[in-house]
Amino acid sequence: MIRRRLLWFTLGFSVTAVSISQFIYKDLWIDRYALKSDVKQKFDALEARVSNLESLPSDNTKPGQIEG
Repeated sequence: MIRRRLLWFTLGFSVTAVSISQFIYKDLWIDRYALKSDVKQKFDALEARVSNLESLPSDNTKPGQIEG
């Protein structure tokens, strides 16, 4: 009788622990994916801005200008 109760308690405890850990894992996975997507989007925007700045002609250097 005690062994049967111990078995059911252990089984119930294990199932509860697995379901809680699965919910936590899923929540962390969603957060990680959202963070990864957000960082990728920001880096793509930054890369586009840098590319745009690099393609602009430079107005700082004038022909015949002597530095020093």
